Amino acid sequence: MARNWAPGWQRFVMNLWPPFLCAGIRVEYIAPDWRAATVALRPRGFNRSASGTHFGGSLYAMTDPFFALMVRHNLPPGYAVWDQAASIDFVAPGRGRVWARFELTTRDLEHILAMTAEGNKHLHLFKVDVLDGEALVVARVEKIVYVRRRTGAP
Repeated sequence: MARNWAPGWQRFVMNLWPPFLCAGIRVEYIAPDWRAATVALRPRGFNRSASGTHFGGSLYAMTDPFFALMVRHNLPPGYAVWDQAASIDFVAPGRGRVWARFELTTRDLEHILAMTAEGNKHLHLFKVDVLDGEALVVARVEKIVYVRRRTGAP
């Protein structure tokens, strides 16, 4: 089960996953405690639009699973964690290597645990910027992660 995978193994598998591999997406880092991750997208001949920029779908795909994975790995067993919704705002054309750094804070986790303690669902908002090589914002992404303690969970 993926829940028990070590971060290095998860990174290795994700880098071979066809949607990432074929899009030029590379998971560069997953923290040992699953509280941070860094993902990059490099331009290749097969992942550029007609205008020579990154496809918007590739910019979104590089941000897709990370907050839900990080939350899932930092909660005790017995929680349902899903991506609920997302939005992306394309700020500037993405050329060259672009990257995103995901961080899950202690405050986020404490809030999620408090909101779900009685079995209620919680929709937690996360934000991440996709940056270029000069640390300029290419896209802003908002992810809403659904979390609920399963009935009968300890």
